[in-house]
Amino acid sequence: MRIGAHVDRTDPLAEAAARDADVVQFFLTDPQGYATPKPRADADRLRSAEVDIYIHAPYLVNVATTNNKIRIPSRKLLLAHAKAAAELGAKALIVHGGHVSKVDELAIGFDNWRKTFAYAAESGGFPLPVLIENTAGGDNACARKLDALARLWDTIGEYGAGFCLDTCHAHAGGEDLLGIVDRVKAITGRIDLIHANDSMDEFDSGRDRHDNLGHGRIDPELVVAVIRAAGAPVVVETPGGADGQRADIAFLREKLGR
Repeated sequence: MRIGAHVDRTDPLAEAAARDADVVQFFLTDPQGYATPKPRADADRLRSAEVDIYIHAPYLVNVATTNNKIRIPSRKLLLAHAKAAAELGAKALIVHGGHVSKVDELAIGFDNWRKTFAYAAESGGFPLPVLIENTAGGDNACARKLDALARLWDTIGEYGAGFCLDTCHAHAGGEDLLGIVDRVKAITGRIDLIHANDSMDEFDSGRDRHDNLGHGRIDPELVVAVIRAAGAPVVVETPGGADGQRADIAFLREKLGR
């Protein structure tokens, strides 16, 4: 089981060394923008590194929405980030499940996800696994509640999408971490990555505020149990820079006996 952290994109391998991380996750561009990724000067180093690479799509990507000015650029940007991530030898691209507006039927969002995979298929498909991540808030979110996730997978299951389980998002989204791995796998058949984060806020708050393990509202033993049950690589997206994340990684290694 490989454990690492979300880091700054400037020099991910140096950030990995500073945290004693087996895995790094980073953005290729400003997470709050629609910029297309550019070739990286360190691409060869990243491809040959012993550290596993994961890329996170920008936060603004929302392929589920009915807003054409967001959905269509999001669809194109997701494919562009997938191609750029594959060029770096990344294991996968992570993207939030997205949402529709409060006046829209959630079924439209699920179908827009189907159209996203169909759009990618027109140019040969996504060149690496796309992992849809559960989200913390929103009443019309495609991947906050597991009943919505089941409807999403009924719509896109044929395309082989992967899944990233975020422990903070599950807690804040109102899904009990106890037994969540079995419940998710009953829907998706897989968990490809764990985002191991504590939460600053109470259960079902809808607030996406991460904390260091053991410092927030989630019993850290529950996070460990989720990781152990999933058996998937782990990324901490916690505050405190290199020191805070190194401590979280060390904590998980000690608890998991590795």
